[in-house]
Amino acid sequence: MKKHWQHLTVLVLIGLAGLGGCVAASAQVSFEESVKDLASPDAAVRLRAARALRQAAYPEAAVPLARLVTDPQDAVQLEAITAEVGLFTVPSSKRGAVSAESAFTEGLDALTFRPVPIEVLTALRAAVGDDNPRVGLEALYAFGTLASEPNGAARRDLLRASGPELAAAFGARDAARRRAAARVVGRVFARRAQDDAVDAVVGDAVITALNDKDHSVKSAAAQALGEMRYERAAQPLTELFTFYRKGPAAEAALDALGRIASPSSAALFTAQLSSPSPAFRAIAVEGLARLGGAPRLTEIQTTLSRERVESVQLAMVFASTLVSGTTIDQLGEALVVPRLHDRAKAYLVEIAPGRSALFSRHFRDPDERIRLEVAQVLLLGGDPAALPMIEPLTHDKDPDVAHAAERAVARLRSASGKPLS
Repeated sequence: MKKHWQHLTVLVLIGLAGLGGCVAASAQVSFEESVKDLASPDAAVRLRAARALRQAAYPEAAVPLARLVTDPQDAVQLEAITAEVGLFTVPSSKRGAVSAESAFTEGLDALTFRPVPIEVLTALRAAVGDDNPRVGLEALYAFGTLASEPNGAARRDLLRASGPELAAAFGARDAARRRAAARVVGRVFARRAQDDAVDAVVGDAVITALNDKDHSVKSAAAQALGEMRYERAAQPLTELFTFYRKGPAAEAALDALGRIASPSSAALFTAQLSSPSPAFRAIAVEGLARLGGAPRLTEIQTTLSRERVESVQLAMVFASTLVSGTTIDQLGEALVVPRLHDRAKAYLVEIAPGRSALFSRHFRDPDERIRLEVAQVLLLGGDPAALPMIEPLTHDKDPDVAHAAERAVARLRSASGKPLS
């Protein structure tokens, strides 16, 4: 393989400007020469080499390119960051040109699940504090996108190393970077079963962001605290909800509390079961369900026995499945209802770990849309125990289903520590 890539030919497009338009000329250089040019003292040569390696999209370029992520020249840095994102994400018609933020927004759906070298993640993290706000923002979103890939010991090491630098990003002068910091921390530190407790340096930095003067930062911080399940945030989030009472800020705070599901929030959830806001009622159902126990499920079903709002009814189905392991049929059916799709999928992703047997019927559903969604749900659920069930879908007659299953298998094998092939 080494011999192959050393002699790999990449196409370098050099734009030549002239009267009446531009002329494109092409020159062929070896992969080895392009890597050598990354160390050139001439910024134009480094930029050209980075662009050539990005266009070649060869995985072996990742580590050599990492050195340019912290290059003295902004244009070179941005090209290197773009290249790194492109190497580890799948092409997307929705995304168009490679963009760190758009890839981040797509979440795990954007990843190839090819292992990301630690050198790449270290370089991106170092660039987060760059003097150029645009470089820092791109580095943040690129790190947030690619740092979702590691599992096990590699993930624990990554979180320990990343905490202080990501926490420092909340001190950025521009609101866009502070908002990105909250979004990235929420994604990277989102609670997984084998994670250690969230570092207080990180968690408390996000709590502080709840007081940010920019409302988009405040909302992103609330969402991050919920994703992290950071229990120390329960009190400040409760105070935030009590202050606003209604509107987007109150909903963001209550949603975070519902995800954290601290026992101290039980009374608040119970009170919100009778809220005039369907969104608040749904969140209250979710929070009580995560607290668990048959009495709480009975309380939900009794209080909302006449509920007619679909989103709240779906939350009640989620609660029943989470607490008592009932069928996921209604949630599965909701996957093909556009107005309910996203909520149903999020519920199924949360239910999936440890409960993959509940999905057995849906693997054989005649509707390829259901099979596709189930493959994606189990990918996002991240439970290696689902591997024996999803591997047969890699041979599905529908190519989209087979592809989704292949990506899920790659993800779950990585999570289990098994080889990818």
